[in-house]
Amino acid sequence: MRDDRHVPHPLVPPVLDWFGTHARDLPWREPRCTPWGVLVSEVMLQQTPVVRVRPAWEAWMARWPTPADLAAAPTADVLRAWDRLGYPRRALRLQQCARHLVDHHDGVMPTTEDALLALPGVGAYTAAAVMAFAHGRRSVVLDTNVRRVLARTLDGVALPHPTLTRPEHARAEAVVPADDATAARWSAAVMELGALVCTARSPRCDVCPVADLCRWVADGRPVDAHAHRRRRQGWAGTDRQARGRVMRALRTSDHPVPRSVMAADVTDPGQLGRVLDGLVADGLITPLVVDHAHGEDDPVYRLPS
Repeated sequence: MRDDRHVPHPLVPPVLDWFGTHARDLPWREPRCTPWGVLVSEVMLQQTPVVRVRPAWEAWMARWPTPADLAAAPTADVLRAWDRLGYPRRALRLQQCARHLVDHHDGVMPTTEDALLALPGVGAYTAAAVMAFAHGRRSVVLDTNVRRVLARTLDGVALPHPTLTRPEHARAEAVVPADDATAARWSAAVMELGALVCTARSPRCDVCPVADLCRWVADGRPVDAHAHRRRRQGWAGTDRQARGRVMRALRTSDHPVPRSVMAADVTDPGQLGRVLDGLVADGLITPLVVDHAHGEDDPVYRLPS
């Protein structure tokens, strides 16, 4: 009986050929990039576009090129360096991960997916991405770009289900080439295709290397069946915006910042209190003790030491 495990899926050859010509020149793809550098890039790229991540990643890696460097850094400096990448808890998790690597792995990135999953803040996607992009190993890398490409080409739907399912994961695993090197390159290539061509809002089907294999195109590009489940909250006036303003005030100050100063940017007292409490609970800011006996009634906050 013929063994089909080494016969590539029809999507693989054209996507790899396209990638060979159109892959972006990104610093975390360079051969000299360390596994730690790959992990940092993956954490930064979560919900943040490449154009914003690249300069931040380069500055970060110049300052903290190893897990030991980041582990020893003051947390306030880490949060300042994170600047406006968004979701600053990612910076805290990255530092926690660095400390775990120093304490349990001699500062060296693990080379198995199970060990990567045991690191603080590393989930299934990040572990698979590090296996593929740092170690060149076969893994199932499923970010929103990859899921979208496979949903359209194989399932004929505009966008994948809002929640990753086991059948979807199994379907993606069946497409991944059998050997490590080709599998790792496929993961990078299909992700790039989703980022540059098979985009969510304006797919460029006219230049897609697999348009002739795409069920979604063949079916007339039907609309998203789950659009009603993807409605996003606006940005203006949200707690997320208020959190960003508070963090910006603390990042840009060399001294603790009184609540009254932050109230100039967050005018709703209820929202400000909620946001401050949330940031304290997340470990992103620290309240200082106020001496009420001497008439000091304005609470003061700083970044963690």
